[in-house]
Amino acid sequence: MLDQRLDSAMLKTKDSYIVKLKEMGIKTLGDLLTYFPRAYRDEQEFTKINELKTDEVNVLEVKIKTIMTLPTRAGGVITRAVVGDDTGEISVMWFNQRHLKQMFFKGSQIILTGKAKFEQGRIVMVSPKYEKPSSILLHTGRIVPVYPESEEITSKWLREKIFHVLPYAKYFDEYLPSWVLQGEGLLSFADAIYHVHFAKDEEFLKKARERLAFDELFMLQFMALRRKKWWQEGFTGEKKRFSTKLDMVEFYSALPFELTGAQKRTIEEIFTDISRDFPMLRLVQGDVGSGKTAVAAAVIFAMIKSGYQCVLMAPTEILAKQHYKNLVNLFADFAFNIQMLTGSMSASEHDAVVTQMATGTCDLVIGTHALIQEGITFPKLGLVVIDEQHRFGVKQRAKLKTQGFPHLLNLSATPIPRTMALTIYGDQDLSILDELPPGRTPIVTRLVPEAKRKDAEFWVSDQVAKGHQVFIVCPLIEESEAIQVKAATLEYERLSKEIFPQHKLALLHGRMKGDEKEAVMKAFSAGEINILVSTSVIEVGIDVPNASIMMIEGADRFGLAQLHQFRGRVGRGSNQSYCFLFTDSNSDDALQRLKFMVQYTSGFDLAEMDLKIRGPGEIYGVKQSGIPDLRMATFSDKELLDRVRSCAERLVNEDIDLKSYQALAKKIAKIESQTEIAEV
Repeated sequence: MLDQRLDSAMLKTKDSYIVKLKEMGIKTLGDLLTYFPRAYRDEQEFTKINELKTDEVNVLEVKIKTIMTLPTRAGGVITRAVVGDDTGEISVMWFNQRHLKQMFFKGSQIILTGKAKFEQGRIVMVSPKYEKPSSILLHTGRIVPVYPESEEITSKWLREKIFHVLPYAKYFDEYLPSWVLQGEGLLSFADAIYHVHFAKDEEFLKKARERLAFDELFMLQFMALRRKKWWQEGFTGEKKRFSTKLDMVEFYSALPFELTGAQKRTIEEIFTDISRDFPMLRLVQGDVGSGKTAVAAAVIFAMIKSGYQCVLMAPTEILAKQHYKNLVNLFADFAFNIQMLTGSMSASEHDAVVTQMATGTCDLVIGTHALIQEGITFPKLGLVVIDEQHRFGVKQRAKLKTQGFPHLLNLSATPIPRTMALTIYGDQDLSILDELPPGRTPIVTRLVPEAKRKDAEFWVSDQVAKGHQVFIVCPLIEESEAIQVKAATLEYERLSKEIFPQHKLALLHGRMKGDEKEAVMKAFSAGEINILVSTSVIEVGIDVPNASIMMIEGADRFGLAQLHQFRGRVGRGSNQSYCFLFTDSNSDDALQRLKFMVQYTSGFDLAEMDLKIRGPGEIYGVKQSGIPDLRMATFSDKELLDRVRSCAERLVNEDIDLKSYQALAKKIAKIESQTEIAEV
């Protein structure tokens, strides 16, 4: 029944609306009923005319005294009415709604919802919502759901159509175990669907949202905990352990810096993992510059010294080359065979590296997606390190698992709140690098108004003259009429000719060929270029210690995560570094987000703020690979998260294969097929 395809007859609407619904992902009756509101308006209380407030929405139940439709000079119409109740009268007007004269007449009862204002000494309501009184009100006089809309599909239209099919909600199967429903005091799924659209009161709405939020978090938790248990209990391969006689002092002595307490703690956690009877599966989260690479290098050193091969996989060629350069320098005193494998290599270079990998003569290979192509083998792979792990799909990461079950270490420079990390990545053990190396000076961040642009550019020019280097980031490669932001190509030309003609500038963007990008970055790193104008390709993998200034155009067009990553490209040397945010946006929300960048230097603090202001959707600007969007739940609800985790742990321990809960098994199988989350 619920899988039935929507058609115009079922909804009593035009075929064009059915097409629009499909474009919104609403194809079946079940899709429509699970198209949840994005917000609600509390319009339960009716107001008398003598109690009208001009600063808030009023709901009136009144009688029409007079109503007329008048033509305008522009060819439209104005409908004017005088309405009243037992406390007074007010004027009402609507524009270009000819049908109102046929719907309402003198003596008709009408419910109006809108704001009132004073106009020429009298109170007027302009274009209020209207509805005929009945035993069931859809658009006012209740808790009114507001839905995500398209150009033609409005909330009002959706309320009418969803209410029409709400009786079918009873056909939704209940899939949560009865002990979960009873123990947690949850509504049935069918009742939750009904009340999330048409709540009898605030308490029912609260219970409906609680049930649906519980479901979203429960699915994530159960799938993650089940993957972890399967990983730990299902392993039958060779145990890959580092040598107990290994002396790490040799490695630590080669480091040009002292490890932080967080780095030392994380390395010990990893070594404990490696000593267990199943392969490691750990996520290391660290802010920009927190030293994740040094942690990975310590583990790579231990595994190579113990006789195993290692892989480090990065999402971009720029980042892979950066890792290759850093690790070759770090391991310069050791006789390690370190190779790189990327898609831009020649066939002969590619084949030579693949042969060394297959024969076991290569100790460490660093590369991109090229590492998981068909035909690549490792005879003694002991460790896989995946940087910026959220950039890879779950199935892409899973391919490396087939190489003899190596230890898997995931790295992420996109800090997210701990509660969220434990829910999404519950299949992995979690380490957090929450310290920056000593000597790092906090980056000064400023939101620069347009009136101060010239001053900022003059100051930057002076800093360049003193030997400092500058990044300038623009959101687009080419100008767009739809999004009026600085385009890298045009900005490069403007800056070169008008603002910084005395300095050496270069342009970098994703459409350039690999060798062109490499040449630009090599010149910038060598100090041959003063100012690099770029798109977001510099988000990760760029390490130029002499670069101390980051200028970001159209900053409101980027998410907080990206802005924080950009800022992390500077501050890597001994000089005080600066980040300037430019925007022409007047949006309060956009400006508030940019002020957070000024206020907070910690990525974890920014993540927490992003969670609070934006909710659970694409949190912190990152759409997590393989993770379904949350529409009701929030990762900031620790009390609900604890309840969910407790139930998920019990179910994993009692019936991991869901043999007694076929409806739940079917539901989870559908989610896994849609999100690629089934594999580790």
